[in-house]
Amino acid sequence: MSWLRALKETARSGLTVERRRLEPVIAARGALGLALVVGVSLAFFGPAVAASSAFGAFQAAIATFQRSWRPRPTLALASGASLAASTFLGYVTGAGSHPVLFLGLLLLWTFLSGLAWAAGPTAGIIASSNVAMMLVTVTLPTSVATAAGHAAMIFAGGVVQAALVVLLPVRRWGAQRDALADALAAEADYARRLRHDPVAPFDPVPLMTARSAAAVTPRQARSRPAELHGARGLAERIRPVLASLADPAVGVPEEGPERDRVRELLAAAGAVLDAAAHAIRHGEPVVLPPAALAALRTPDTGAILSGPPRRAAHRLAALLGDVVETAEPRTETGTDEARTRPTMVRLAPIVLAKMRAELRPDSAILRHAVRVSVVTAAGYLLGTALPFGHGYWAPMASVMVMRPDFTQTYARSVARFGGTLVGVALATAVVQTAHPGTYLSAGLAVLCAFGMYLLMRTGYAVSQVCVAAYVVFLLGMDGAGLTQTVRERVLLTLLGGLLAMLAYAVYPAWETPRLRGRLADWLVANGRYAAAVAARYAEPAGQSCPDVREALLATRAARVAWQEAVDRANHEPVRHRGLSHAAAEAAGHALAEFGRAAMLLEAHLPDRGAAPLPAAAALAEALRRTTERGAKDVRERRRPRWDDLRETIAAWSADPPDHFLVDKGARLLLDALDELTEALEGSAPARPRPS
Repeated sequence: MSWLRALKETARSGLTVERRRLEPVIAARGALGLALVVGVSLAFFGPAVAASSAFGAFQAAIATFQRSWRPRPTLALASGASLAASTFLGYVTGAGSHPVLFLGLLLLWTFLSGLAWAAGPTAGIIASSNVAMMLVTVTLPTSVATAAGHAAMIFAGGVVQAALVVLLPVRRWGAQRDALADALAAEADYARRLRHDPVAPFDPVPLMTARSAAAVTPRQARSRPAELHGARGLAERIRPVLASLADPAVGVPEEGPERDRVRELLAAAGAVLDAAAHAIRHGEPVVLPPAALAALRTPDTGAILSGPPRRAAHRLAALLGDVVETAEPRTETGTDEARTRPTMVRLAPIVLAKMRAELRPDSAILRHAVRVSVVTAAGYLLGTALPFGHGYWAPMASVMVMRPDFTQTYARSVARFGGTLVGVALATAVVQTAHPGTYLSAGLAVLCAFGMYLLMRTGYAVSQVCVAAYVVFLLGMDGAGLTQTVRERVLLTLLGGLLAMLAYAVYPAWETPRLRGRLADWLVANGRYAAAVAARYAEPAGQSCPDVREALLATRAARVAWQEAVDRANHEPVRHRGLSHAAAEAAGHALAEFGRAAMLLEAHLPDRGAAPLPAAAALAEALRRTTERGAKDVRERRRPRWDDLRETIAAWSADPPDHFLVDKGARLLLDALDELTEALEGSAPARPRPS
C-alpha cells in the first residue's frame, strides 16, 4: 500500500463515527462523580484545586470504561492514585522553575507509560492518559504544599468515582455476562453456518474473550453469579462436536436424509445456544423454542444416523442440556474452581516482568516507548518555545494519539486534530460570547464530560470534540487560558499530531516484515495441538501425554496474533517482504484447515479405558517434527516440506490404523500442509534448502 493510500485509509478510519449501543446511565454516573468533586472543590478550595480534582475524577471515570475484567472501583482508584503521584512528582521536579528536571521526569514517565502497553491496552491507555493530564495539572499549583494538596484532591476524585461505582451499581458483572453470552452466540452462529457450509470457519476470539473474562480475583469469586460458571467450558466442548457432526469427512453424506437430519440438529443447537446466551446476558430464565426441543429429543436420530455421526448427535444433545442447566440464574454461587486473577498488588511484579521482557531491540513496544518519550519531550520544548502560551497542548496531543501500531497512531492523529478543531472552536465561541462565570464554566465542563462518556465508543473524533471543550471550560473557571485563541490551540494540537506521525515514519515498527514469523508461530502451535491430540489416541489414559487443552489455547492465541498482524500489515505503507497479501490470505486459510482437521480428531478422542493405538504415537511424533522443521523453513523463506508426516502416512498403506478417523484425519492434516506450501510458493522466491 502506498503512503498516499495509507494516509487516506487511516484518515477515513479516524473520522468514522460508528453506531454503538449507548450507556447513558453509566455516563451519567461518571458525570455525577465529576460534578460532586468539582462542586465541593469550588466551594471549599477555589477554581485551581477544583480543576486538579476534576482531572482526577475525569480520568478515573474514563478508566472504568476500559475493556477490563477487573472491578471498576479498582481501576478508578489506580487511575486516581497514579495521576496524583505524577502531578506531585512533576511539580516537585520543577515544572516551572526547573524545566530541565521536569523534562527528565517527563522523558522517564513517558517511556514507562509506553512500556506499560506490554501489560495490555488498559494499562497502556491509563498510563498514557496520566502523562497527558500531568502536563496540564503541573501548571496549577504554586508551591510544594499546594502541589501535595492538588495531588490529594486528584486522588480524592478517583475515590469518589470508585465509591459511586459501588454505591450506584449498573448491571453488575455486565461485561462478564456479555463476554460469555457472545461466546455462546458465536457458537450458535457457527452451528447455523454449518448447515450450509459443512467446513465453515470459526473465529475463536469470542471464546478467548470469555476465557479472559472468567478469571476472577479471590474477592470476585465470592460474589460471582452461578450462571457465569461452567458455560464457557461447555461452549468450547460443543465446538468440535458441531464440526464433526457437519463435516462430510466424518461420515455424513453431503446430501440425503442423513444430511437433512444433521441440518435439523444444527438448527436446533443454534436456537438452544441463542436462548442460553440471552438468559445469561440478561440474568433471566432460559426459554427454549419448542421446535428445537422436539428436534433434539426425537427418536429419529438413532434410526437415521449411525456410527460417528450418531455418537456426535447424542453428545451434542447432552452438552446442550448441560448448557441450559448452567445458564439458569440461581442465587447461590457456583462451587467449581474459578480461574484466578492476581490482585493489583500481586500484579505489579508480573507487569514489571513483562515490561523488562520488552527491553529488546526487535520489540514493537520498546520502539513505541522510545518514540512516545522523544516526541512528547520535543513537543513540550517546542510548545514552550513558541509564543502561544499553554504549550502543553502539543505534547498532550502527541501522547494521547500515539499507539504501538501505525494505523491507530495515524488515525487518532487525524481524529484528534479534527475533534480539537471543532471542540475548541465551539467552547471558545461560548466563552467569548457568553462570558460564563466560574460555576457556569464548571457546569459546562461536566456537560462536556457527560458527552464524552456517552459517545466515547462511537469514535475517537467525536469524543475529542467533547474532551477539547471540557479542557477549555475547566481551565476557564478561573480565567486560565482565556487569552489563548482557537488558532493557537489548534496549531499546537496539529503540531503534536504531526510530531507523532513523523516519529512513526522515521522510527517505525512495521508488522509486514514480521508476518512470516507470526505464520511460523501459528504453524508450530498447530503442530503441537495436533500432536497432543494424536498422542491421546496412542495413550488414551493420557498420563504422559501433552495436555490437549493447553495446546488448543496456545494455537488459538497464535491464530489471533496472526490475524491481528495481518490486519495491521494490510494498512501499512510497506511493500511486502516475502509474503504478499494474497499469499498471507491463502496461508492463513491452509493453517485454519489444519486446525479444523485436528479439531475433528479431538472431537472423537477415545475414552480413558480404550485400547492404545500404536500408530498414533508415530503420527504424533511426525507432526511435531515436521511442523517445527516447516516453521523454520517458513521463517527462513525456504520451501517447507512435510517428509516425516508423508512417510508416516505412506507406511500405513499395508497396515492402516485400527480407527475410523486417525488415517483420514492424518491425510487431512497433510493436505492442509501441502496447501500451505502452495500458498507460500506464490509469494517471494524461496531460498534453497541447505544440503
